[in-house]
Amino acid sequence: MEPTRPLHDIPPEQSLIAYPSAFPIKVMGVQADGFETAVIAVARQFDSGFDAASIERRPSKAGNYLGLTITVTATSRAQLDELYRTLSAHPLVKVVL
Repeated sequence: MEPTRPLHDIPPEQSLIAYPSAFPIKVMGVQADGFETAVIAVARQFDSGFDAASIERRPSKAGNYLGLTITVTATSRAQLDELYRTLSAHPLVKVVL
C-alpha cells in the first residue's frame, strides 16, 4: 500500500476539484448566539462573494447543536485548507466536514 501524502502536496493535475468551483462545507457547532454569524464572517473572509442566504440549517434533535452547510467559491487548495483551519479553530465550532 502506497503511503498517503498530505493534501497540500497533491499536484493540481491530480486534484479531484476543478478551481474555481462551488464547494459545500458542513459546520457543526453549539446552538448559541453568534455561531451562525461567526461562520458567515469566516466564509466571507475567504470568499468575498459568499451568499449567507444559501446556508442550509439543520438543528440537532435536542436543539443543543446546529449544523450549517455553507457553499463557498473554492479558488485553490490553499484557500480551502486555511478556511478549514480557521473554522475548526473557532470556539463555537465542534466539527468541520
